[in-house]
Amino acid sequence: MKKIKEIRMIRYGNKQESSRREGMVTMLRACPVPDDELFLNIGMFLTPQTLSRVLFMDFLYRSILNIQGVVIDFGCRWGQNSSIFIACRGIYEPFNRIRKVIAFDTFQGHARMSPKDKATMKKGDYSVAAGYEKYLDSLLAYQEQESPISHVKKYEIVKGDASKTIHKYLKDNPETVVALAYFDFDVYKPTYDCLLAIKDRMTKGTVLGFDELIEPACPGETLALKEVLGLSRYSIKRSQYNARSSYLVID
Repeated sequence: MKKIKEIRMIRYGNKQESSRREGMVTMLRACPVPDDELFLNIGMFLTPQTLSRVLFMDFLYRSILNIQGVVIDFGCRWGQNSSIFIACRGIYEPFNRIRKVIAFDTFQGHARMSPKDKATMKKGDYSVAAGYEKYLDSLLAYQEQESPISHVKKYEIVKGDASKTIHKYLKDNPETVVALAYFDFDVYKPTYDCLLAIKDRMTKGTVLGFDELIEPACPGETLALKEVLGLSRYSIKRSQYNARSSYLVID
């Protein structure tokens, strides 16, 4: 896996935050905890912001325990949410072999922009290291092996423009029912296309999570939801664990 020189993304933290994070990364890389104990103590490096993300994903997953269907991570990027979802499955329903986790991403940043997106968002933003999907596949395989029935693969990585790949995935997997879909595309086009594609694959109780809903820097996500499902029909909720992210429940 090759590293790329620069990854462009919008940041909201101040210089002090950046400096603190750099310091913590340095400490992580120099951590004297033995390798066989490092994962057991990884919580030492969770800031309130990163822990809130874990708690929110856990909350969303627990919300679908009695709902049939798969979990889709739209715009998985580095794959943290997908990994958390697999870990949650291992905790709450380790023998549920049909609860697949499907991760969609270009792995090259934003594939296309729309006039409905803000000009600050650029094509190629939020890219990852070259060949990263292979690394992620190996990591998710390790994660899955930590739980029962690991001989049955229960995750899938779909590379490419999700506006196109979602249709192929649903054609190849016509049995798909969506229990949880998390949208982190940031921009209008893939959010709109994927919401429309899974609209008739949702059921009462399906949970939709959104990373940038009502975010001024990313208006396309809100506009896509408004156009596909409408805003007046649903209660757009926030979690106590992660005030910025949103979710709704199909009823």
